[in-house]
Amino acid sequence: MRLERYFSRKRILQLESDNFEGCLKELLKVSTSSFKDLERKHLLPGLIQRESTMTTYLGNGVALPHLRVKMKRRYVFAVGLSKEGIEYEGPKNREKAHLIILLLAGEGARDYLNVLSAVAQMAKDKAFIEGLIDSDDLDALHRNLVSSFGGIFTPQRKGRQSSQNKLMFRQAIRIANGANCASIAVFGDAMYVAPIDPPEALRDFKTVLVTRRAKEGDLDDANFAHVIQARSFSKGRLSQARSAFLVGMTRGIFSVNEKVCCIGGLSGSELFDTVMVVDLKQEFQALLSERETFMPSNVSPEVFERVIGVAMELAVEGREGKPVGTLFVLGDTKKVEGMSKPLILNPFFGYKEEDRNILSPFMDETVKEFSSLDGAFIIRGDGVLISAGSLIHAPDYYHSLPGGLGSRHAAGAAISAATDCVAIVVSSSTGQVTVFRNGTALSLMDKSLAGYSQ
Repeated sequence: MRLERYFSRKRILQLESDNFEGCLKELLKVSTSSFKDLERKHLLPGLIQRESTMTTYLGNGVALPHLRVKMKRRYVFAVGLSKEGIEYEGPKNREKAHLIILLLAGEGARDYLNVLSAVAQMAKDKAFIEGLIDSDDLDALHRNLVSSFGGIFTPQRKGRQSSQNKLMFRQAIRIANGANCASIAVFGDAMYVAPIDPPEALRDFKTVLVTRRAKEGDLDDANFAHVIQARSFSKGRLSQARSAFLVGMTRGIFSVNEKVCCIGGLSGSELFDTVMVVDLKQEFQALLSERETFMPSNVSPEVFERVIGVAMELAVEGREGKPVGTLFVLGDTKKVEGMSKPLILNPFFGYKEEDRNILSPFMDETVKEFSSLDGAFIIRGDGVLISAGSLIHAPDYYHSLPGGLGSRHAAGAAISAATDCVAIVVSSSTGQVTVFRNGTALSLMDKSLAGYSQ
């Protein structure tokens, strides 16, 4: 779904208030003026109550107050800019919010959590947010917001494509034809300034752009059939590949029986310098175990990607500078619960399912805080957090694990063999992230790369 149509220029304003409640009143005023079915006096208490329950501050100077309301429209966005900043009680200390994005969602909007997640992903790109805050005027801020959510506001100027990049594309097409590849994946983070300008012949294949950026519009993603956002934790060539392919298979972009031709280069080098062919069936043979799909039928691809993202962040950042190991068990929840028992009182018990869904960006800090507990997170396939601190006692699984993996990995292997779930383990000693399916391990981050963040 394209969100840019919900960002109206008349609902983007320069904030005058010096406190958060005052800013909410300003944003609600412009939000309700165009829609007769919205009443300010009923919305403000709900927003303030949510804020008292869980902070809506995302970091990098961005707050995302949000509320479900009765209205015909699916979403209403209002954006307030404060150059001076509004004092805000963030998750770590008092910070200043410079950009307040108010989101009102209709009660029937089913992809509400995905929209929150998309906005939160944008907020993690510090350079991009700084660019928004430093916009010359509100018109420029509006253009940048529309562009960031996929809208084509103004034609992008095509830069000169280097002769080396043209050559690499031509060779990639020849290799893809010769190897019977169905897809060509372009690892776009090699290009930081110049746009990607693929030749027309590339469109004879299924084209996929792989990038770590929140603002894919910078990379001319309109030239590609699919975009996969996968973070790289290394300066190595195509270091995003394994995560990107796994995500692509869960979404149905790639089939397990196809070959993919990849073209990439060093991040930010402005040059493509590598072409390779990956046979997905061979690459993931052990993990698939003769299955035609990797993902359990009861697990949403978006939820799997979100759990992988949280695990990667824990692997690199730890918690308060210290390494953290944890286990996430995703899917086949009833059977998993039958093979586990609580070590502590369940911290998620009694909350609304929407408020304890891992797709909500406001659960990040909660999950990371509880990651230091012994035991596992049990997560339903739709993202609802069932419990934390659960002891897994699945039947013994005697398949030999790779060297250096301990009891947490053994538990992940055992539960993934005994049930139709996916287990994701973060190692406390190495930071390595490992996915288990049917008892088989797949490393998503090499030990030597854990702790590197670009």
